[in-house]
Amino acid sequence: MRPTEMLPAKLVIGVLTEESGLLRHVASALVDRFGPVDMVSPWMPFSSTSYYKAEMGEPLFRRVFSFARPVGQDALAEIKGLTNALEDDFSIHARRRVNIDPGLLLNARFLLATAKDHAHRVCIGKGIYADLTLVYRAGAFRPLPWTFPDYTEPLMIDFLTDVRRRYDALLHHTFKE
Repeated sequence: MRPTEMLPAKLVIGVLTEESGLLRHVASALVDRFGPVDMVSPWMPFSSTSYYKAEMGEPLFRRVFSFARPVGQDALAEIKGLTNALEDDFSIHARRRVNIDPGLLLNARFLLATAKDHAHRVCIGKGIYADLTLVYRAGAFRPLPWTFPDYTEPLMIDFLTDVRRRYDALLHHTFKE
């Protein structure tokens, strides 16, 4: 079978920070690079790991942005490079104040970009890996054994389900016959 044209994906970016006031500046920088936002999650507490505590402090919170303009599925490594550069821009004395996690949402799955290799991640170029974080099955997003705990929370799943509805409507409108 020959490769077929890939559907565009919905760009979804999570921002983790201790400094809620910084989010306005980070969101503005994201919009400058990726275009308008069409959905924003509520603030979600981040307490499932202490991984970022030493660098970023606590308590940490996440807010997730969905972008109106679809992106190519092959753009994820480049997008992660841009978000890593933004993290550096907002750092003070080599200490990150934000962690920015881009992902791609499609009807069947949600992927996150990461620079950390692991058995279930696939290298997509530029030292970046795609992490299959959630699959959509039996009418809902379902976590996998390796899914980050904060992406299994009902508030996150509900938000991503709403983003999927918007994405599905966009596809139906764009590709209707």
